[in-house]
Amino acid sequence: MTENSKNSSKARPGGKVSSSRKSSSRRPANPRELVLLLLKSILREQQTLDEALGNNLAAFEAMEKRDRAFTRLLISTLMRRLGQIDKAINACMSRKLPVKMVDVRDILRLGAAQLLFLDTPPHAAVSTSLDLARGPRLAGHKPLMNAVLRRISREAEELLAGMDDSRDNMPKWMWEKWCKIYGEETTRAIALAHLVEPPLDLSVKSAPEQWAEKLGGTVTSGNSIRLQQGSGDPSQLPGFNDGEWWVQDFAASLPALLLGPVKDLRIADICAAPGGKTAELAAAKANVTAVDVSSKRLKRLRENIKRLNLDVEVLTTDATTWQVEQPFDAVLLDAPCSATGTLRKHPELGRIKRQADVNQLSQIQSRLLENTLSLVKPGGLIVYATCSLEPEEGVEQIEKLLEENPALVERLPIRAEELGPEPWLASLVTAEGDLRCLPCHQKEEGGIDGFYACRLKRI
Repeated sequence: MTENSKNSSKARPGGKVSSSRKSSSRRPANPRELVLLLLKSILREQQTLDEALGNNLAAFEAMEKRDRAFTRLLISTLMRRLGQIDKAINACMSRKLPVKMVDVRDILRLGAAQLLFLDTPPHAAVSTSLDLARGPRLAGHKPLMNAVLRRISREAEELLAGMDDSRDNMPKWMWEKWCKIYGEETTRAIALAHLVEPPLDLSVKSAPEQWAEKLGGTVTSGNSIRLQQGSGDPSQLPGFNDGEWWVQDFAASLPALLLGPVKDLRIADICAAPGGKTAELAAAKANVTAVDVSSKRLKRLRENIKRLNLDVEVLTTDATTWQVEQPFDAVLLDAPCSATGTLRKHPELGRIKRQADVNQLSQIQSRLLENTLSLVKPGGLIVYATCSLEPEEGVEQIEKLLEENPALVERLPIRAEELGPEPWLASLVTAEGDLRCLPCHQKEEGGIDGFYACRLKRI
């Protein structure tokens, strides 16, 4: 479980999960059949990839390692490149495919993804796609699918040359909104970062240089190391079973640093699961209380903390109303959010998130922030963080809190050197003194997730 995976699931209240449970009993004969099921679960039932895979876990785990890898590659490519894939399909049809023929489109998408981006031999991409068109309702459309896929195969280079691979693959509402916020040039850079499979970042308890050498990676900064793409299953790497490190994007490791030295401090990590920041604080010798409203997510946190041999108090409660007798020295609020900063790792979120999700989650964030003021002692620190690129979930939350509570809380601007000695880290500090990471930062090294964080002081 990665640090960012908590937002890809918990950030979507009301998500439909149970309706696909019936698919878990199926046993796809090949990766493409499973990918077709995953595609339907994501696009029609608004599930994350983790949820969709979880509902088909038996079928996935029954596959050989090579087939599991191809399954992940194909569904990831579909999510990253869906705009271009659909554009190619539309360009190769004389008339628009009716909405009711969505199953036909999904099969075409699988074939087109292989032909355009995966270098699958044309005969294999076409024939395996047509094999998925079973039953009288789909079999009758095989001639159409065959014609479209063969045309895509012939004209692939020309089709791609006429596309904008940054804009074409971004949802319209995101593109237009981010252009207004960050400018078109930066938005293009963010969009391009989403198209590349990211490297694997790990947070280590100690000796980052030694672990980087042992695992064949590099030290990003502090206790964070980076392994390049194709590192395989993290649980199979040295040090995992011994609890020496945990998976956590470099950007996700920064908010905890804003609390400064935490040894022996009482700290509440609110919305803590699956526990990346909890582990970071506990490894730094803080006395951590990990809080989350979901007992299911906290089960995973407990498993992670146990593997890491760390001592943490775990509490299941609603942090919007939680009250304590003894306020904490500091609070880290990693609020549930739309997770639009994590599309490089969870590209399916671009297909299931809407502005309405941002609006709904911003209300939850406001309640969490307000209640946090009562949880920290005077003079104590609050760090608010989200892995979102939306201002409603970041700086606008802080401005609202400061405006409504001028006698209770103030912003404590961060300094670049608090993040680490590397010069590029200064670019992550905003004019207000907040942290703002973008997926296009450090693009030559593989990028980082989008994060916002602000440090506050209780007056």
